[in-house]
Amino acid sequence: MKKWLFVILFCYPVCMYAQDFLQRTPQAVHWADSVQGKLNKRQKIAQLMVIRVSERQNGKDVFFEEKVAKDVRKYKIGALCLFQGNSLKQAEVLNRLQSLSKVPLMVTVDGETGLGMRFSDVKPFPSQLTIGATHDPDLAYKVGAAMAEQCHRAGIQVNYAPVVDINNNPANPVINVRSFGEDKEMVAKMGVKIMRGMQDNNIMACAKHFPGHGDVSVDSHYDLPVILKSKAALDNLELYPFKALARAGVGSMMMAHLYIPAIDSEKNKATSLSKNNVTHLLRDEIGYQGLTFTDALEMQGVAKFYPQGLASAKSIIAGNDMLCLPGDIKGSIKKIRKSIRKKELTWDDIDEKVNKVLISKYHLGLKQLHYVDTANIAADLNKDVYAIKKEVYEKAITVLNKTDSTLFNLAANAKIAYVAVGVKSDNKFADLLKSNFNTDVYLFDNSSSKEDVRKIISNLNEKYNAIVLGLHQFNRSPANDFGISPISTMLISSILQKDKVLGFVFGNPYAANKFSEAKNLVVCYEDDEIMHETALRLLRKEINPEGRLPVSINARYQLGSGLSLK
Repeated sequence: MKKWLFVILFCYPVCMYAQDFLQRTPQAVHWADSVQGKLNKRQKIAQLMVIRVSERQNGKDVFFEEKVAKDVRKYKIGALCLFQGNSLKQAEVLNRLQSLSKVPLMVTVDGETGLGMRFSDVKPFPSQLTIGATHDPDLAYKVGAAMAEQCHRAGIQVNYAPVVDINNNPANPVINVRSFGEDKEMVAKMGVKIMRGMQDNNIMACAKHFPGHGDVSVDSHYDLPVILKSKAALDNLELYPFKALARAGVGSMMMAHLYIPAIDSEKNKATSLSKNNVTHLLRDEIGYQGLTFTDALEMQGVAKFYPQGLASAKSIIAGNDMLCLPGDIKGSIKKIRKSIRKKELTWDDIDEKVNKVLISKYHLGLKQLHYVDTANIAADLNKDVYAIKKEVYEKAITVLNKTDSTLFNLAANAKIAYVAVGVKSDNKFADLLKSNFNTDVYLFDNSSSKEDVRKIISNLNEKYNAIVLGLHQFNRSPANDFGISPISTMLISSILQKDKVLGFVFGNPYAANKFSEAKNLVVCYEDDEIMHETALRLLRKEINPEGRLPVSINARYQLGSGLSLK
């Protein structure tokens, strides 16, 4: 009896997980059943598909409106995913597609940093790693709520965020700054808060990428990553945030394309296609019954081994509810129907999933069609971004080393040099240093030569009260040393040998490994104008840094490192 009581108490918060999105109220059931009763078998399968609306091709935003409109009419597809394009174009296309659909389309977006991650005229919110550096869950909630407001304004109901992968592998080419960090408890805490910020405002969040994409060295967009960990190790680390979000009520989860023999030993079978992963682990063992989305089935982590139609069938057999970017709609429907004839699936399985999707649509406000107001849409989507970024940046900026306090309170008449590595022309930080301190600026990009190094070092031998060294515009991915040239590394090392040098790393904090010799060092996490303004306020002693590293950089700078100037 005690064992069963424990199971009930443990599962209760998980089973109540998905906010109100799947509540089978009489009104929701009536609407879902009435819509479902009008769908034929082909259309029922299509209700489980999420179709791409646009993409970037040869430097241009390309919309597939004509093709998607045809699929909407022919198949009654269930959902759309918005990608590239400006906000006005997105709204206009979305309005036309919704008007064509007999069943309201669930609209999704891969907006981990808000709509600015996709819409060309919207500024992004801070990366999750930057938010992690604040160690402030209330700020994460505020970002989630602002994302929800953006989604409502743009006609979107589901945001594929937060990322709750634990980035415990610095060489990870695909997660990296998309994660809150390497500490499982902090990732879980921040993930829950940003999720609640969205879902308290009736935008469905999506915890990804189950069962955990943080410890890989291969990008699943291009190949199938392999994780050789035991089930116990996964349970102790990777699964921890997903369990926390399940208990907290996340509306959906996204299945990763990973090969993990401890979960499913079938060769090259991605976790997104594995019944062991989706049904046995997530549904049965963890107890999560919310919506599940596959990661994009067009990614090579799956497409390399399963033609698209087959990947769709395998995903549904595994227990998933919705198929993201299946590509071949006709082929997918054909393969799923073949699986039913082979008794790998039943029509009851399909009906159950369709009803689940329609119940969600009802609670997401799709029982009635609402068109997106196109007036001033870009301004509306951007209105909260600056203030939130400023607040996050001021709490995230992290001082890792300080041996000379005068460098953190520069005198107005100080003679200062600024060496900007990675840029060809003055950026905002250079302009601010010039206007505030009459700074001499030296620019050095990755195409510069050894002679350029010699000239800069020679000029720095002049009498300067301080040398500010900034690293800019390097790659997020650690591959090829973040794209930082050996010549740039040579210059950085040479300058760090001098006195009165203050180093700033603008971007991925892992690149601060190049500044291990720095006697004074600041990690800024981002490289935009708002962060440049924040860095200047630090130099003027107008803010006291509170940030702490959300990841370990090297033996010296470990998780949690960070100094106060007080």
